[in-house]
Amino acid sequence: MIPSHADPADRVTVIGFTWSPRSHEVRDFLARSRVPYLFRDYENNERARARADELGVGADRLPLLIFGDGRWLAEPSDEELAENVGLSTEAESPYYDLIIIGAGPAGLAAAVYGASEGLRTVLIDKDAPGGQAGMSSAIENYLGFPDGVSGSELAGRALRQAERFGAEVVVAREAVALRVEEPNRVVVLDDGEELRAQAVLLALGVSWRMLKAPGCDRLIGRGLYYGSAAAAVPTCRDRDVYMLGAGNSAGQAAMYLARYAKSVTMVAPEADFAEKMSEYLLDRIKQNPNVHLRPGAKVVAAEGGDLLETITIEDVESGEQETVETSTLFVYIGAAPTTEWLDGVLLRDEKGFVLTGDAVRDREGVRWQLERPPYLLETSVAGVFVAGDVRAGSVKRVGAAVGEGSMAIQFIHEHLRGR
Repeated sequence: MIPSHADPADRVTVIGFTWSPRSHEVRDFLARSRVPYLFRDYENNERARARADELGVGADRLPLLIFGDGRWLAEPSDEELAENVGLSTEAESPYYDLIIIGAGPAGLAAAVYGASEGLRTVLIDKDAPGGQAGMSSAIENYLGFPDGVSGSELAGRALRQAERFGAEVVVAREAVALRVEEPNRVVVLDDGEELRAQAVLLALGVSWRMLKAPGCDRLIGRGLYYGSAAAAVPTCRDRDVYMLGAGNSAGQAAMYLARYAKSVTMVAPEADFAEKMSEYLLDRIKQNPNVHLRPGAKVVAAEGGDLLETITIEDVESGEQETVETSTLFVYIGAAPTTEWLDGVLLRDEKGFVLTGDAVRDREGVRWQLERPPYLLETSVAGVFVAGDVRAGSVKRVGAAVGEGSMAIQFIHEHLRGR
């Protein structure tokens, strides 16, 4: 995938296997980071094999990345990949005014407002900036973009804006622990590094919910994908593609893939796609001859050898099953928070979403540390705030996440003044 604004001289060439899970992950990272690249299949492209042989890289060391300046990487880790595309993987200091965990819309908005208002801010994400929204091929109902904007472009703009105001951005690092050491809140990263600040904002977003059906786990990255439609285009050209899900993310991905695939069939257990999809998007899908809707159905099995070959679709009402041939299935069946690492530290609801504000104050047995009540976006630990999809009761929309991330900075200022 090459963004239209890219200079061909700056392209990265990725040599790998079309159906390799790791090759897919690398392409997805580059796409979400808005790094232009060309993909060459090692198996079917003689020039790609010759170039890899020239560098002494065999099939067992793919994917291979070759940069415009002559640098190359074989089997890069996420950290190596980030560093070689110009992203930082280490914090510059152990002390900050504000630590933001999660670089989705909420975290990016908070970084822009926090840094622009004088807070020494660091933004940390385990993946490429943009969060789940960064995977969206088109966001058409976001204020100020009447012609729509891709998630990666919106994230890229926000990232540049945050960095221009002085926010520090660290990627390929995951937060694994949080503790209080007054007056600081301490965030522990997966490499053992500890960062301290008097305020922490959790903008963790959510992860795609996994499809619990026989055969699915084994075929992830081998024809079965969660999100990441843009990076999977090479596997979809002129093929019959299936998509499980009825929300806007699934609809946007279907419209995008319909440009390349022979057909896109959307499967959803809902009796009507209008239950979860915006009317404007559903109207467009119905007018697209390459997209077919199959409501009232679910995927109950996936089969294949090294690659996906068939899926079994079951009618929700009758239980009747049909097995269809396909090499590609995208899954968009909702999202779940990844907050297990906060167990015993912050109050969460039964699904793992973080409780804030009145939900904290009214919780039986909670010992709030301060005389003032918790702020609207403040967790059960004073000075630790949460914004975006991971907050219990949040509105799962990009605009809402941006609003919460921006609003959190006001509460953080008030908390810091009170201390």
